Amino acid sequence: MNNLQKTLEYFAFISVELTILFLGISTAVALALMYIPQERLKGWISRKGIWGNILGALVGGLTPFCACSTIPMTLGLLNAGTPFGPVMSFVIASPILNPIILSMIATLMGAKAALIYGVVTFAASILFGLLLDMFGFGNYVRNVRLQQSCCAGNEEAVPATFWGKSKAAFSSALGDFRRVFVYLFIGVAIGAGIYGYMPQELIVDWAGPTNPFAIPVAALVGIPLYIRAETAIPIGLALAGKGMGLGAVIALIIGGAGMAIPEMSMLASIFKKRLVAAIVVVIFSTAVVSGITFTMMM
Repeated sequence: MNNLQKTLEYFAFISVELTILFLGISTAVALALMYIPQERLKGWISRKGIWGNILGALVGGLTPFCACSTIPMTLGLLNAGTPFGPVMSFVIASPILNPIILSMIATLMGAKAALIYGVVTFAASILFGLLLDMFGFGNYVRNVRLQQSCCAGNEEAVPATFWGKSKAAFSSALGDFRRVFVYLFIGVAIGAGIYGYMPQELIVDWAGPTNPFAIPVAALVGIPLYIRAETAIPIGLALAGKGMGLGAVIALIIGGAGMAIPEMSMLASIFKKRLVAAIVVVIFSTAVVSGITFTMMM
């Protein structure tokens, strides 16, 4: 009964905290984006040289990965002749780096953890965008025309007043929350079960800081699970509380968010297999490097 009480308390507390956090951050981001036209964002990414990669990673961080946002924007950038490298920085950053992920990590693991996560994933998005371009992976883009976005109905006129923009931003945040709340609460439920019932010794042996294979294994485990970052973070928090190394937790979050099979299948609709495989290697490498960095610095 004591374990059940702790499990229910954990579930209730983390659920409320993450719901408030998700809605608050999503509303703020949606409101900010209303003041920045999408054409201007595309113009930033279209810059040549490393500045294009930097801005591509930055815009990708503001655009959480989903078929309704990232895929149409990626196609629009490619069809408009945007340099391949900055587009890849955008694609890499989109699933693993956004304000919601950073705020969740900051709230649940601390500001230092969020800073390290943000710096490493941002740098990796820039670096790998440059490398993919340098090694000629731009030749593996399919000739796909831009179709009407499934979110086209949301592309209405932006309200003129701040209050109108705020209401529209909150409505958008609610819509985003409806799409992810199942994943969020599944993650919290699994995390609560781990927190209340899983033996600590098992976690320490399998994924503790002393296991040299914990980080790459955690990165790989996320691939077939199809866990969004919103799902992985509460699970990772519970595992960390049971003794899992923070490096392995971060690798699990990045691997699950960036390499989930459904996401890769969406990318396969616009990229050839060799480029999709390269993106998987990039995300895996980012997960491992981030995990090692966390182990060294936290």
